[in-house]
Amino acid sequence: MSADRPYIRVSLARQVLELRDGDDRVLAAYPISTAARGAGEQSGSYQTPRGEHYVRARIGQGQPAKTVFVARRPTGEVWTPALGEQAPERDWILSRILWLCGREPGHNRLGQCDSMRRYIYIHGTADEHLLGQPASHGCIRMANADVIDLFERVPAGTRVLIAEDDA
Repeated sequence: MSADRPYIRVSLARQVLELRDGDDRVLAAYPISTAARGAGEQSGSYQTPRGEHYVRARIGQGQPAKTVFVARRPTGEVWTPALGEQAPERDWILSRILWLCGREPGHNRLGQCDSMRRYIYIHGTADEHLLGQPASHGCIRMANADVIDLFERVPAGTRVLIAEDDA
């Protein structure tokens, strides 16, 4: 890993996403929410996959904060509490999307454990009050201002490590 290239480290235990430099210094830290069902790699598990990933695609450049995305496309809506009340059970994907791809064949890439085919993202959420505790359907949820900040700091191809602990 290049010392001048930042990477993302997700701690499932602490529910924190850190942007780190190549010397492993923390450049920024953000509270997150990972899967309510814990860690796991299988398709349909609604769990957050572990291991080595990278940012395959960056989606939402230039969109307003709290832009609503469906199937990775902006709907033209901007989330408000009133909009949220119309669909209280909806898993809102807001502001920006960093679409993850696994790097470990048989663990988080290819077959029934492919993170990209599972549509595992780092994205903004309407449930900012749940950050710091597991509550997602498998993705990594962030505060909208935080995901916009992170989005501006990392290019496609950025390494992402998702770990259960801080070892």
